[in-house]
Amino acid sequence: MKVHCLQHVPFEGLGYIESWLVKNNHSISYTRFYGESYHLPDAKDIDVLIVMGGPMGVYDENRFSWLKEEKVFIRNCIQSGKKVLGICLGAQLIAECLGVKVDKAAHKEIGWFPVMCTQESKQLAWFYGLFKDNPTVFHWHGDRFEIPKDGLNLLSSDANTNQAFCYNENVIGLQFHLEVTGETVSLISENCADELHESHYIQTAEQIKSGTMVYAENCNRIMEGILQNLLKGKREPSRS
Repeated sequence: MKVHCLQHVPFEGLGYIESWLVKNNHSISYTRFYGESYHLPDAKDIDVLIVMGGPMGVYDENRFSWLKEEKVFIRNCIQSGKKVLGICLGAQLIAECLGVKVDKAAHKEIGWFPVMCTQESKQLAWFYGLFKDNPTVFHWHGDRFEIPKDGLNLLSSDANTNQAFCYNENVIGLQFHLEVTGETVSLISENCADELHESHYIQTAEQIKSGTMVYAENCNRIMEGILQNLLKGKREPSRS
């Protein structure tokens, strides 16, 4: 499949997702909004859209003018039935494009914390199978999304509800990072170190580093399961 990635900052890239896509012979193209110039493709020329994270918010259009154009593109991809995966900020952007609110989370959540399945997640059997054991995953966020109308609310954590959603079978939003590698965790930690202040749901740099060695491999395994299920088969375009 032709996979297109929207990347907002140089230190939040595809990570493990890139390795998996290459291994499975999918092609990858990029729009990198942080560069001197960027280009968005025509939605009809791609099969899959992956929207990555970043330290900005969906409401920061005055600071990052490209957000307006990006939202139009994401909306077009959803409406034309593309397979869409959003991670952290990416999930929040998708949620806003689907008409729901994104605002400050009850708690800023940074580090390795478990997520728990909701009852609704059992309606998406393959997803429930991946998360039924409450895996510990990597968080770095201060905002949260509401669940889109007609979407499934899939996961929660001790700090925050609404950790993942599915919409129309084609669209998955994840508040956390399963694509993490030692390199990607180090890059985020270095570039956003000012956010590591003492809090119940914010780990230290050392805790984050040690957690990576324990949990990253399982996160990648779950990410592989999501990609396998999201990218398989063709689906009809959304009529919503």
